[in-house]
Amino acid sequence: MANPYSGNAPPLVQPAQETADPVIRRIGLSDLHAALRLGWEDFKAVPSHAIILCVIYPVLGLALARAVLGYSVLPLLFPLAAGFALLGPFAALGLYELSRRRELGEEASAWNALDVFASPSFGAMLGLGTLLLALFVIWIAVAQAIYVAAFGYASAAEIPDFIRRVLTTPQGWWLIVVGCGVGFLFALLALCISVVSFPLMLDRHATTGEAMVTSLRVVAANPVAMAAWGLIVAALLVAGSIPLFLGLAIVVPLLGHATWHLYRKVIAPDPYQRPVPPRAPRQKRPAADFPANLFPWRRKDSA
Repeated sequence: MANPYSGNAPPLVQPAQETADPVIRRIGLSDLHAALRLGWEDFKAVPSHAIILCVIYPVLGLALARAVLGYSVLPLLFPLAAGFALLGPFAALGLYELSRRRELGEEASAWNALDVFASPSFGAMLGLGTLLLALFVIWIAVAQAIYVAAFGYASAAEIPDFIRRVLTTPQGWWLIVVGCGVGFLFALLALCISVVSFPLMLDRHATTGEAMVTSLRVVAANPVAMAAWGLIVAALLVAGSIPLFLGLAIVVPLLGHATWHLYRKVIAPDPYQRPVPPRAPRQKRPAADFPANLFPWRRKDSA
């Protein structure tokens, strides 16, 4: 029997198209330069967010340096500074939101960066951020183990003593080679699973697994460009850390904005993407109703 509604029925392939994997583009070094340039434009357009979002980085860096010097764990200063590369993609969530709003022609101020907490995929972002934090903790533990293997448990008393031991002894050169090699593996893992993960979750509300798989596909499709991007990120973070971490107040927002534009260049637009409706405003209730506010279904049943 013929289907009387066949003329109105949507094509059977439509749901598959709507859930298709993101299309990966091939990019070159010129695209990386363009992403950095656009990121710098975003930073100049919304400079006030550096105070609210990124002042924590130099402050944290100075605090870490003081803690390291004060508690005689000076060898961990470099691993802690290098750990910014592992946590940076998650810490820049608000910067992605600012770049997204500017791209859409919407208002973009420092306070708008907090809108990322209202994203439907914030839970997925938090999950991947927790994974990166665990990776950071493991890296610190491994770095400490490498130092102990080289010099034992005796810590350096002062910075000149530490520099002399690292640069003028065979154990120091072994520490540099092994530490940098292991650190490279940690940074490579973080890059592979997060290079476009957070922008993808913010833009398309992908799950943590989908975002990580897409990032792996991006790296596999653009190995040279992604390797160059990793070197650029490492070089800028090192440059920002040298002047007592103060340069991170510029480097971190620049890289955050640039990562959003890198995502736009390497991931093709989704033709089936639909905007997420805004959340309904929360109804204000008197403070006297506080216990009842915890059980909204009870109010519905009694109404």
